[in-house]
Amino acid sequence: MDPFDTHGDGMIRVCFHGAESTGKTSLAQVLAEEWNCTLVPEYGRIHAETKGTDFTLEDLKDIAREQDRLMQAACESAPPLVLLDTDPLMTAAWAQMLFGKIPPELLAYDKADLYLLFAPDVPWEFDGTRFFGLPEARADFAALAEDLLVRSGVRFQVIEGTWDEREAEARAAIAGALG
Repeated sequence: MDPFDTHGDGMIRVCFHGAESTGKTSLAQVLAEEWNCTLVPEYGRIHAETKGTDFTLEDLKDIAREQDRLMQAACESAPPLVLLDTDPLMTAAWAQMLFGKIPPELLAYDKADLYLLFAPDVPWEFDGTRFFGLPEARADFAALAEDLLVRSGVRFQVIEGTWDEREAEARAAIAGALG
């Protein structure tokens, strides 16, 4: 069995994980096009853009359920590579940041085979849906995102540096996972 295929189904799921405004969505789109693979969008952003950013804990539970449903739907045709522009584990980080607690169900969803943890070492940009732009809040969010990966026991690689370095690191990590 491929050590990266933790589900044993022949697919590699790579999740873009980390604090806001670190290039996750942009890079996920670039690499999905480059590899001609399935990209599962960030449902939390869709929710925020359509329903606003005044989240409740129930909203986050709904976001996690829908994010998982989108991931499961993307995996139905068993593509070799699925890129996830977040997953319920990142929604758990949001719950901790916004409400000071994580509902257990947010930690119970299937995990990706590889997480790319994006460091907050690039400039923060406000886009109408982002919350944590102050350096201390960004650092706290990034540390929490990493802590959840460590506590979950999943494989992850830190992605950092300039935009070009991030792209090269992410590309190399995914290529390594694909063998």
